[in-house]
Amino acid sequence: MRILAWHVHAAWMTSFVQGAHEYLVPVLPDRSADGMGRAQTYAWPDSVREITPEELPTADFDLVVLQRPSELELFQRWTGRSLGRRGVPAVYVEHNTPRGDINDWHHPLAGRADIPIVHVTEFNRTMWDNGIAPAMVIEHGVPDYGYHYTGELDSLVVSVNEPVRRWRVAGTDVVGRIAEQVLVSVYGMGTSELKSHIPHGLAMVDDLSQAELHERMAAHFAYLHPYRWTSLGLSLIEAMTIGLPVLVLAATAAPEAVPAEAGLVSSDVGLLASTASRWRADRDEARERGQAAREHALRHFGLPRFLDDWDRLLKEVSR
Repeated sequence: MRILAWHVHAAWMTSFVQGAHEYLVPVLPDRSADGMGRAQTYAWPDSVREITPEELPTADFDLVVLQRPSELELFQRWTGRSLGRRGVPAVYVEHNTPRGDINDWHHPLAGRADIPIVHVTEFNRTMWDNGIAPAMVIEHGVPDYGYHYTGELDSLVVSVNEPVRRWRVAGTDVVGRIAEQVLVSVYGMGTSELKSHIPHGLAMVDDLSQAELHERMAAHFAYLHPYRWTSLGLSLIEAMTIGLPVLVLAATAAPEAVPAEAGLVSSDVGLLASTASRWRADRDEARERGQAAREHALRHFGLPRFLDDWDRLLKEVSR
């Protein structure tokens, strides 16, 4: 099958393009948001091919994977074709939680019955008002990156992009509170901006390749996931996969994704901090928790299950 999909979320897309299909990814000269092309810091297979807007009108593809509301108009403008029942089969992947007043949480595709909405967590599906659109869940899947945990560093690790702009959404204020007791290393784009907001207890590393990030993360004694409002966060699953024990704010889909043996899920920031201090002193417990986290992640969020789920849906939609 030939699938057209914009490069929006690199980590999710890295898993999605591991399937047995050909993937066409729009590219613009400046690689801006509507045409990022192939990922530059993630390993994508050769089955992912870049395609320009000029090539799209005559391109042959079987299905479109949408991930942003703007892509419906963008697709029609760039290809001259329609989507759904009277056009090219399509599915819409909803990565995000809704924003604004809870009574206004109507999904942009809630009025269309011909394009299924695929949520990445049950939490997402429940939070959104999906209207008449078919709504289903295909939970995240990640490759097995291997067991890399060493836990040699006396600091927690957090992976977050733009932590200042996304302050309360990403739980950056929670990071600051925990950093008062335990050193926290923050990885991701825009982390240098944190210096003027959280002056003590932080070490910051800007954007890295996925392989470099995993290698560095594994050297910390535990992973901190402070997100308040997101579907779940692939960084949490990746941390578990490489063998890190996890400390997780009890929000979003996290309570369903992390078993008790893998770490701590709590809305009590003080308890998260004190548990971090205990693990820092007891690396054996931290290692045991990390091994349990890895076993759970491979079992529940393994790539084969994810790709099988997607293959079933793609075949159904493309009929």
